[in-house]
Amino acid sequence: MESKLSGESYLRKYSTATVKVVKEEVLSPSTYGGRHLVTMLPGVGSGPRLMEYVKDIFKAAYVPVDFEVIEVKSENHQEKDDRMMVSSLLRNRVGIKGHIPSLADTSSNVTLRSHLDLFVYLVHCKSYPNVRCKYPNLDIFLFRQNTEGEYAMLEHELKYGVVESLKIITRKNTERFARWALEFIKREKRKRMTIVHKANIMKLSDGLFLKTVMNVAKQYPEVKVDHLIVDNCCMQIVSKPETFDVLIMPNLYGNVITNILCGLVGGPGLISGQNYGESMAVFEVASRLTSYEDESIANPIGMLNAAINMLYYLKKNSHAELIRNAIRKTLVLERIHTPDIGGNNTSDEMVESIKKQIERDFIESALPIF
Repeated sequence: MESKLSGESYLRKYSTATVKVVKEEVLSPSTYGGRHLVTMLPGVGSGPRLMEYVKDIFKAAYVPVDFEVIEVKSENHQEKDDRMMVSSLLRNRVGIKGHIPSLADTSSNVTLRSHLDLFVYLVHCKSYPNVRCKYPNLDIFLFRQNTEGEYAMLEHELKYGVVESLKIITRKNTERFARWALEFIKREKRKRMTIVHKANIMKLSDGLFLKTVMNVAKQYPEVKVDHLIVDNCCMQIVSKPETFDVLIMPNLYGNVITNILCGLVGGPGLISGQNYGESMAVFEVASRLTSYEDESIANPIGMLNAAINMLYYLKKNSHAELIRNAIRKTLVLERIHTPDIGGNNTSDEMVESIKKQIERDFIESALPIF
């Protein structure tokens, strides 16, 4: 899809922060000597440990990627850290991130998406054979509008004890979001898209979202389109998820339903999240609601899957497939599982198994060694 961005920038005044949304001409991800430079934001919690696993796996697979690591700590997080993160991502055009600690008055994760205009959030919830889960044959794509809705952070206190929060839906942003999603659905040969909304109550905001997505979908007659009210959708997902193919929805509903789907396929440690803009992408785990605080048993698969998504974005498909197959062999054939998915293995044991699988398969892959 061609970009209509002109290099301009503009300011949006939030109740608690002024966010500069940077718009630039479409650029390719940075490469140096045939190697890609990627922004890495380890964040807090288990993020730094998971990022070390990503580096270990990439080293084992001889992936031609180098990382520009930007450290942000909870105890001394300042606005200049956010500016540094945005500057690095604008320079490299692609990144992988953990959970970024929030400033006192705003969410740095939400602000990052707004700064970089990452308007699409994509999650692929697909269950693994031989991994404990509620539904063993789940395969659903979820599209979440990533910069508007309740996450616009437009709220203020009218007077003591009375707070007003605005939900922003625009036709322009909804149209480009819907078109991005439908192009993906067409490319992936998926057949059915369900629009999730609450237009029966929020007739103007969700009504505009529903009407706009339906109008864009008319240009894609090969895709069957229906719609569901969000509360009914949640009930249907947990009772008969096999009836869904692709879900598309505004921001807040997407956050809630993503976590429901993660729970159905085995937990938050398995699934990755993908943030896309017109000319850049940032990859992360789909849910931060990890089941265990002990970092030694934190499931690394979600972050490794985020790294695989990143390699596909960089058109390093062979390296992505090599790592993806190694993960599948570890989970499905070797059945090496961390406690969150019913096993008793540590994170280190799981990663070591993946590395051994990569080493076995690398010789047959004919991939170059950089």
